[in-house]
Amino acid sequence: MTAKSGGVERVLEQHQFAQRDKLIPILQQVQESEGYISKEAVLKVSRHLGVPASKIYGVATFYNQFRFSPIGRNNIVVCRGTACHVKGSAALLKALEDMLGIKAGETTADGLFSIEVVACMGACGLAPVISVNGECHAAMTPEKASHLLDQIRAEEKQHAQ
Repeated sequence: MTAKSGGVERVLEQHQFAQRDKLIPILQQVQESEGYISKEAVLKVSRHLGVPASKIYGVATFYNQFRFSPIGRNNIVVCRGTACHVKGSAALLKALEDMLGIKAGETTADGLFSIEVVACMGACGLAPVISVNGECHAAMTPEKASHLLDQIRAEEKQHAQ
């Protein structure tokens, strides 16, 4: 997802007379439009709703659906549900973080990868599971993850030529 200019303004235009009770839907639309919720977006929403920016951050950080930095072109979502945990998702997450040099919630400097963690993907029978750009990968191991990252890098390099 890439930020689109004027996305926040378009969202706020749709909510001209909104009040505090529309904060979450507005934040959801801003994130959908922009790919994440920037500091600038928080300030614009704050002015629009008459709600302090600190309150907006308080609400947005409570829900793990909101991001405050852009995600990578390849967003890796790691399931940490019970079945995935039992089958090794903690080691898988650590391996991904080590391979990419980032922590969960971060994006690589080149913008190629980001890592997110979710409580459950609902694919318990396939544990441990990760998703890359919405595509599910079952029975993942650190070794399989390494091969997958290599494959994605090769595809990215091929598309760049």
